[in-house]
Amino acid sequence: MISANQVADFFLAFAKEHGDYISQLKLQKMVYYADAWFLVNNGKALINEDFEAWVHGPVVRSLYHRFKEYRSNPILEDVNFPELDGTHTEHLIDIYDVFGKFSGYQLEQMTHDEQPWIEARGSCAPDEACENIIDKETTLKFYTKVAEEV
Repeated sequence: MISANQVADFFLAFAKEHGDYISQLKLQKMVYYADAWFLVNNGKALINEDFEAWVHGPVVRSLYHRFKEYRSNPILEDVNFPELDGTHTEHLIDIYDVFGKFSGYQLEQMTHDEQPWIEARGSCAPDEACENIIDKETTLKFYTKVAEEV
């Protein structure tokens, strides 16, 4: 496993290298999808941190605190590519190729339509703060089903 910070650093460095910038909203969802699809494709989680079912979609709390000063603005932190093995690097490039074209808002809406976030939110009102953990087993089952339908 690698850390959520390593995944975030990869996406930020990759985006900058390609003339793009990422907001915290988009970054959180990119890390979420990277973890979800690694779980489906490899049978194990990419990161050891949990995602919480916040109002605007899945969030890793430690990443939120790291980048909260940027609010909805692009994250301009100068980061380098982390040391990752080929499997992780290839996976993250694939995730960026698929999900990087969407805005943070579009990615938020996608997660709001998917079972892992919906189930974790439970009876929380749409605008209610929620710290419920998104279950990785639910994530695995849901995205495995999505993959089978493609």
